Amino acid sequence: MPRPALAPAIVVRGVATRWWALSEWSLLPLRLFLGVTFAYAGLQKLANPAFFAAKSPASIQVQMSGAARLSPIHSFLHALLPHAVLIGWVLAYGELAIGVGTLLGLKTRVAAVAGASVSLSLFLTVSFHSSPYFTGADIVFFFAWVPLIVAGGGSRWSIDAFIARRAARQAGFCLAPLVALPFDTVQRLCGFYHEGLCSARASAACAASACPVLVSRPPQVTAVSDKTFDRRSVVIGASTVAVVASAAAVTGLLTTAAGHLEASAVTGARNSTPNIRALAGSGASVGTGSAAETTRTDLGPATSVPVGAASTFTIPSSGDPGIVVQLTEGNFVGYDAVCPHAGCTVGYASSQKLLVCPCHGSQFLAATGEVVSGPAPHGLTPLTIVEASNGNLYLQ
Repeated sequence: MPRPALAPAIVVRGVATRWWALSEWSLLPLRLFLGVTFAYAGLQKLANPAFFAAKSPASIQVQMSGAARLSPIHSFLHALLPHAVLIGWVLAYGELAIGVGTLLGLKTRVAAVAGASVSLSLFLTVSFHSSPYFTGADIVFFFAWVPLIVAGGGSRWSIDAFIARRAARQAGFCLAPLVALPFDTVQRLCGFYHEGLCSARASAACAASACPVLVSRPPQVTAVSDKTFDRRSVVIGASTVAVVASAAAVTGLLTTAAGHLEASAVTGARNSTPNIRALAGSGASVGTGSAAETTRTDLGPATSVPVGAASTFTIPSSGDPGIVVQLTEGNFVGYDAVCPHAGCTVGYASSQKLLVCPCHGSQFLAATGEVVSGPAPHGLTPLTIVEASNGNLYLQ
């Protein structure tokens, strides 16, 4: 009885391949999305001087301080706050390196593990309290990295695959193409297989994990050439990583320089250092002399909040951070400063008259607290701020 023939190969651009190789193309959209997103995020941080300026509502210090309030790892974040600027630089260049490596298919598994670690850390610090949980992007990014951790970057448009092919040629052999076949097909074609037993294994039971046909090395690969291949792979890979890392570092430095020049040109970078300070009031609840009147909390002198600036305080009833803004002379507005999206603390951008969330970019009108742009589902919770005859501000 003649042996069954193998299924015909699929021809793509003149190259015979199998379905599994075609499936590698499915990794490309994921690599492109994750690579572009992380590279852009890193460059965006490097180009924004406000990210490293402690007084900015979008700074890494403000983000970490706000996240520490609700994060399950708040104690760890509090310990890292003195090193916020260093963490910001590491995060920015780390995201750039992860993005470039993923885009180029260079050390893809390493980049994927690093990317998943960044996404997990952001989930635990920034979006842990997103509700429902799937509205937080960080948990989605974490699971998006998993296929690249498991499968690598594939051989399509991948520098890792190019390095492997080049190292193999220099070692004196060619990498044999891999073809996926069901194991029962292998059994039908195998000359050692007979009624469930393998004659090459002294009539032991046939098993895919111990099949001599599947585990044997291609005949053209010797132990010497295999070691040469490994050594050349390391050398070529290390050289490529060094070149790409140097190019990414130069790009990051140029982006940082361009960002600082642009900020300097915008009238002293007015968006970078808004006037935000903490109110120095006693925070004590003071009765107004009538049981029918509401007890109010002394926040301190109104002069602590200049016109067009903001100050922060703690809301006694909830422990949440509050923010008060003097929009015009004698016109004070206040809000619970917790962003309704993921619990970060908003800051005031005076030139735009907006309250801005540093974590996901939600913006709110300072005059009303209404949301201008998401992902926040609704506006900030308003507070009643009054200026008393003694010149102090009170929360009531």
